[in-house]
Amino acid sequence: MRKLPITIATNDYDHFRDFKSGAVAAQGIDPIWLDHEIHEIFTRFAAKREWHVSEMSFAKFTAQVSQGDCDIIGLPVFPSRVFRLSSIYVNADAGIHSPADLRGKRIGLPEWAQTAAVYTRGWLEHDAGVPLTSVQWVQAGTEDKGRTEKVPLQLPNGLSLVRENDKTLSEMIVTGEVDAIMCASQPSPWRRGDKRIRRLFDNPRAEEEAWFKRTGVYPIMHVIAIRKDMLEEHPWVARNLLLAFEESKRRCMARIFDGGVSRYPIPWMNDEVNRLKKLFDGDFYPYGIEPNRKTLEMFLTYCFEQGVAKRLMQPEDIFPEGLSPSVKT
Repeated sequence: MRKLPITIATNDYDHFRDFKSGAVAAQGIDPIWLDHEIHEIFTRFAAKREWHVSEMSFAKFTAQVSQGDCDIIGLPVFPSRVFRLSSIYVNADAGIHSPADLRGKRIGLPEWAQTAAVYTRGWLEHDAGVPLTSVQWVQAGTEDKGRTEKVPLQLPNGLSLVRENDKTLSEMIVTGEVDAIMCASQPSPWRRGDKRIRRLFDNPRAEEEAWFKRTGVYPIMHVIAIRKDMLEEHPWVARNLLLAFEESKRRCMARIFDGGVSRYPIPWMNDEVNRLKKLFDGDFYPYGIEPNRKTLEMFLTYCFEQGVAKRLMQPEDIFPEGLSPSVKT
């Protein structure tokens, strides 16, 4: 039987490694892996659907799918997950000592529809009690000037968002032109130790762990998207891909949990892995809908409330019917 050639574009992840290398096969599929810089993958697939299967920003995926008769659907495989309370930086002289102090401030972000910013804004409003309309929002590139939104927005009434084309967030945070920034990558002033910038929380990991224990949410940053035209002709592809991604992740986790072998050059890794296993009650990187329902529902709600998504969706609206990582017998 001739295998179906399918182009797949993702970043490089250890939990995809065995699938990409061919150690794990997707039955009936001949995967053609494409290696591009992650933002190029996002931009080209969002605009032109240049390959069949693609890693995609969860926010931009949600924005496009919410438009109605969209030509892509998701696979419940999550390439990237990151807690984001560590992604909030403040100007050291802005008088910001607690989340409540962000009310009335100027806060910069790379894009309104950036996934990391969706989570941090949701936390700001729902957990910190700071309405999004009480903030003056500024959109600009973190390090490069001229960054723009990639999807149409329907901003909430009363919300202030201005675009700064000629400056960067890294410039404005140290000069005080913005009081705080929310960004997925560490800004350059922070990386070089500039004392004019600090994190909102002195111990963000403690805050993130406390938030996880309370909410059960482990933020999903990226999702795998599939073109519907391929699934219409070959509906079996979605499940076979999911099974291959799941097996590849299982092998990755087996390497991580192999306490007798130092596969990764990280000291005390085995102790940390065992601690995380207890914190997450076993699998700390689950695929599928049910193990991630709290995270998915929270994110979809935030996207709708913040004007990233046109309508409020449920997890079942964004993934093919009948998918689960494994079949029980």
